[in-house]
Amino acid sequence: MLWQSWEKQNAPQASNVTTVAANTNAPVPTVTVPGQATVPPQPSQTEFPSGAEATVTTDLIRARIDANGGDIRSLALLHYQDPEDKKRPFYILQQDPEHMFVAQTGLIGPGMPTHKAVFALTPGNYRLAPTQSALSLPLTWTDPQTGIKVSKIYTFYRDSYKINVTYQLINTGNRSIPVDAYFQLLRDGKTPTGESRFVHTFTGPALYTATSKFIKLDFKKLDKGEQNYPKYADNGWIGMVQHHFVSVWLPPNGNKREFYAKAIGNGQYSAGVILPEGNLAPLSTLNFTVPLYVGPQIQKTLTALAPGLDYVVDYGWLTPIAAPIFWALQQIHGLIGNWGWSIVVLTILIKLLFFPLSAKSYKSMAQMRGLAPKLQKLKELYGDDKQKLHQSMMDLYKTEKVNPLGGCLPVVVQIPVFIALYWTLLGSVEMRQAPFMGWIHDLSAPDPYYILPIIMGLTMLLQTRLNPAPPDPMQAKVMMIMPIAFSVFFMFFPAGLVLYWVVNNIMSISQQWVITRNYEAAQVGRPKF
Repeated sequence: MLWQSWEKQNAPQASNVTTVAANTNAPVPTVTVPGQATVPPQPSQTEFPSGAEATVTTDLIRARIDANGGDIRSLALLHYQDPEDKKRPFYILQQDPEHMFVAQTGLIGPGMPTHKAVFALTPGNYRLAPTQSALSLPLTWTDPQTGIKVSKIYTFYRDSYKINVTYQLINTGNRSIPVDAYFQLLRDGKTPTGESRFVHTFTGPALYTATSKFIKLDFKKLDKGEQNYPKYADNGWIGMVQHHFVSVWLPPNGNKREFYAKAIGNGQYSAGVILPEGNLAPLSTLNFTVPLYVGPQIQKTLTALAPGLDYVVDYGWLTPIAAPIFWALQQIHGLIGNWGWSIVVLTILIKLLFFPLSAKSYKSMAQMRGLAPKLQKLKELYGDDKQKLHQSMMDLYKTEKVNPLGGCLPVVVQIPVFIALYWTLLGSVEMRQAPFMGWIHDLSAPDPYYILPIIMGLTMLLQTRLNPAPPDPMQAKVMMIMPIAFSVFFMFFPAGLVLYWVVNNIMSISQQWVITRNYEAAQVGRPKF
């Protein structure tokens, strides 16, 4: 965690390059892609021009769409609060001086409207009525010279973060026109608002294909042009991932496509997909739809939307362990109804599951604790003769039948499980704004009064007292300082993670105290509690 934090703080900043906005009338270079598509025009790195606006509100989201390009300029998730202003909904898409993240689409072909075209749009506020299951917002564009008429229709659904983007093309002219469509997300490389400086989570583009599986694309590698990813496929999706949320284009599988992700200067990046839609013959029509999902990383929702989309809830190489842990956490929550108490119960169950291993570890520690006086005598006897001291210690361990590593090895086996639980709690959007008790109203935010970190520090201090004292005085001092250092460090951690460590420490102390007490009682020949 320290290494991740150091990398985050010392990462090189994206170069502040100013480029000239592309001329929409200039010819666009051709690249070899399915359907002979051409490169989408580069976005401007200045403020986007504004035109007529429409705001669409459903039961879950509020989106603002601009006639200039037909972009989604902002999208708020109404059931999630802004981490810094609790009275304001969380904006995942937004376009302002502080943060830029928009969804754009366009058509590639002679005279076709790109995301720089101006559409006809009836401005105003559109709201999904209680009796409606869906709400559509049409935008239109016409080229009188070619006779092409384009309708771009956004369809919003009740109880869904999915938005369908539908194109309807009519060719009233007398020549056939090849059509390719692109769907992209454009954002800066800034860390999302409210993210902890000490807990590093991935922010950036990601894509999935059946062959390459889930791939995260690093902003720094895109800056250098060193990021490798599959460009051509007939399946898969591409999007932008951030802590707890994802924005992703979901083209239908079976159609040829080209993925792209690149740095465009000024610390901005685009990621999208180009889809060849065939030829638009004279006096014919062409329709196609690509869904856009902008919302929380709820695993069952993502799994139902597209293959591999649940991988954005990234537990890393510990996914095989973390996935069943999250499933168990969900089942407990279904019974209890509180995510905080679910964490408590799950931690207790895991500690009980590993009780046999913990018992061996704590018994070994109790044996080492009992040998402490004899080890101290050996140290006084042999002084600075390290070789003789080491040999005498090994002989003592052999005589007393004590393994000095016996307290460590059982713990090592448990480490992957507890690290997986850590990533499960960190990556689960269900913890966001989930209350526990009293002063903790959000398990994904730090404890506002630092009560849990202080309790955790005290439990670590008590646990240190129960462990055998290190023979080296300097090591003993370090072990006493660690609880204080960890308390300060964990003040910036989400409360749900600190709660897990507190419960884990309390369970460990209880187990160690009972086992040590029984061992010491057995040494004098009588049971004792």
